[in-house]
Amino acid sequence: MALKRVMVLTGGGDCPGLNAVIRGIVKRASQENDWEVVGCIESFNGVLREPTEIEILDEKRVEGLQIQGGTILGTTNKGGPFAWPVKNSDGTWTTADRSDEMLRKLQYMGIDAVINIGGDGSQRISLGLYNKGLNIVGVPKTIDNDLSMTDYTFGFQTAVQICTDAIDKLVTTAASHNRVFIMEVMGRDAGWIALHSAIAGGADVCLIPEIPYDIQKIKAKIEKRYNKRRGNCIIVIAEGAKPVGGGVTGTETGEVGYQHIKLGGIAEKLAADLKAAGVEHDIRCTILGHLQRGGTPIAFDRILATEFGVRAMEFVLEGRFGQMVAYHHPDIIGVSLEEAVRNPHLVDPNERLVHTAKGVGIEMGD
Repeated sequence: MALKRVMVLTGGGDCPGLNAVIRGIVKRASQENDWEVVGCIESFNGVLREPTEIEILDEKRVEGLQIQGGTILGTTNKGGPFAWPVKNSDGTWTTADRSDEMLRKLQYMGIDAVINIGGDGSQRISLGLYNKGLNIVGVPKTIDNDLSMTDYTFGFQTAVQICTDAIDKLVTTAASHNRVFIMEVMGRDAGWIALHSAIAGGADVCLIPEIPYDIQKIKAKIEKRYNKRRGNCIIVIAEGAKPVGGGVTGTETGEVGYQHIKLGGIAEKLAADLKAAGVEHDIRCTILGHLQRGGTPIAFDRILATEFGVRAMEFVLEGRFGQMVAYHHPDIIGVSLEEAVRNPHLVDPNERLVHTAKGVGIEMGD
């Protein structure tokens, strides 16, 4: 009996729980007698490169993988089958659509289905390939929690826990030195990490991309936290936050195939703006950066990732292609890839958690 083959890959930024998804897929597939799982290295790059980079994934390979951060398959947020970087003879770079070539290679390799684990950009690629006839299932992954058709994405809760732990540590040093601490967290367009961790950690100010901030309101909150010279203030700010009338803070990376502005520096900008506005207290900045993406996933994310992996493999067995698995409490369901990427999941300024934050005195800057 000829084996059927499902290819698994991880794309976009890494996050805790990716390996748990891979393990869930392999463990579920192992219960079938006619399926083999192969992993593609660095998203679709493993197929597009010569020689190809794939590996067989069996139960022994994924043993104990649920506790390991990152992804054993590697990942990338550059290029892809629809925009493969190509260097011109004059040294400049352009992109080429290699999707048809890749589909032919997958057919030659005997790949019957693909499970693509990734965020918004990855699932847009999934949709494009599905429209070209590929049997593909999506699994939502992003620490930003910015996919609208699932209650949560795995990796988000672990990132929030890391940020909350950091706030807990900053609170004690801020109090000891009577300082203002600005902690910059990830969140390009969505402020979920900042909002959740600010509430959990008891921050005084929370600034997110969806609510442009007024520097004077932040200054007023800081002064309220001080009795003459003594006091402290914790500010959590998402990397994509911006002042009223202003834009995001970031730089062009110059990295081949990377399409976004590299965000970062908003904490330092805020500190400088507060000083210019007349805040005289000592201000220090902490930028968590990729610490939020690393390390062991918490139990919630291990469970959700495992559920996603098992269900994604079952979608393959059931022939439910063109769908992304999603968490609609308490169920793991399927939504069309088209629905999955239609609208981002952003913080509504009128939503419940914003109301809760303001209810405990957190200044949101509006």
